[in-house]
Amino acid sequence: MKNSAQSRRPAAIEAKSNSSGDWRAGMLTRIRALILEADPEIVEENKWAKATNPAGVPVFSHGGIVCTLESYKSVVKLTFARGASLKDTAGLFNSSLEGKTRRAIDIHEGDKINEESLRDLVRAAVAINLKSDVKPKRPK
Repeated sequence: MKNSAQSRRPAAIEAKSNSSGDWRAGMLTRIRALILEADPEIVEENKWAKATNPAGVPVFSHGGIVCTLESYKSVVKLTFARGASLKDTAGLFNSSLEGKTRRAIDIHEGDKINEESLRDLVRAAVAINLKSDVKPKRPK
């Protein structure tokens, strides 16, 4: 069964694409596609909307939060909620390396993505979520 998220662009990514119109828009769309290819059962939601970001943040979940996808002035950031638990044999993680839980990939203009390794990270994150008896606490 096809995930409903695959048939539409979420509001957060759509808003960024319309407002930036630069390399970040295409990168957000490509990363989203890779995430959905890696796990067709992943659920995509826009969370944490606020005045400065009314569309919210795209959050991808399966058995818990897998990752978030955000756009900043000079970087597209893909943050894995339990990234410190993942084996990153391709060395994709390049941000938030000091934390005990999260890890992130900062993608700058002109960067090439190791697409297969990224899909592998998403699959591994889902597997950790599904295997874990302890679910991350939900924010209040």
